[in-house]
Amino acid sequence: MLWLEWIIGGVALLLAALALLALYGAGRWARRTRELHARLETQRVKTQAGAYAPYEVDDLPAPVRHYFGAVLRPGQPMVSTARLTQVGTFNLSTTAERWIPFTAAQRIVVRDPGFVWDARMTMAPGVTVHVHDAYIAGEGCLRPAILGLVPLANLRGGGELARGELMRFLAEAAWFPTALLPRQGVRWRAIDARSALATLVDGQNVVALTFRFDEDGLIETVHADARGRLDGDRVELLPWEGRFWDYAVRDGMRVPLRGEVTWLTPQGRKPYWRGTIESIAYEFAR
Repeated sequence: MLWLEWIIGGVALLLAALALLALYGAGRWARRTRELHARLETQRVKTQAGAYAPYEVDDLPAPVRHYFGAVLRPGQPMVSTARLTQVGTFNLSTTAERWIPFTAAQRIVVRDPGFVWDARMTMAPGVTVHVHDAYIAGEGCLRPAILGLVPLANLRGGGELARGELMRFLAEAAWFPTALLPRQGVRWRAIDARSALATLVDGQNVVALTFRFDEDGLIETVHADARGRLDGDRVELLPWEGRFWDYAVRDGMRVPLRGEVTWLTPQGRKPYWRGTIESIAYEFAR
């Protein structure tokens, strides 16, 4: 049975080598994450302080006033940064159902707007794809890499990439709702009794999303008419939608703990992200 011993020994060596590569890759990835966080802090400016007062939204459309009344209490301090941890599933395919589990940590800075999303996606036992998705100093960044070592893509720059990441920031402000106040740069325009258009400008990047609110005034969906989706080496523009639910109070604010993100393709709805917020911590402007 010498051949069996050789096979077992070879498998053991392969697993050991994979473990060492994973450890090395994790270390390199952690350094890149620290570099992104340092860049995020460099672009940060002081968030306008002062507690929230209901009168500051008096001129906003009715559904937006209802929203702030539902999620903020008078005297709520302004969020300057947030840290989130998430768990969920991610669909790797644009045409089929190839859902894999992920965990992620996210750092957000309200002014100037930016974030770093650092995720781990389990492709197979022992094989993890590390993902950086970020918006820093007006640039978008997307870098997935097997074991943190073998890049599957490495995108950084402006244009549709940056606009798409700024859209993500604006949509995810549901998790740090003081960032949606006019004093933080968001402009609101009425659409109907249950929805309004929010516009955010950051340098040359201008984005607008339609926020739809439920009967309790909470954000139900966020919609973009066109957001860039990576398809091979090209970016295609498609309608895009985020959906939120399971609201809870965190540091005095009502925020959603679960969500789903979907591409609205000619073939129908294609959800690709489903997640739960496990923890959220804020820093407040002083």
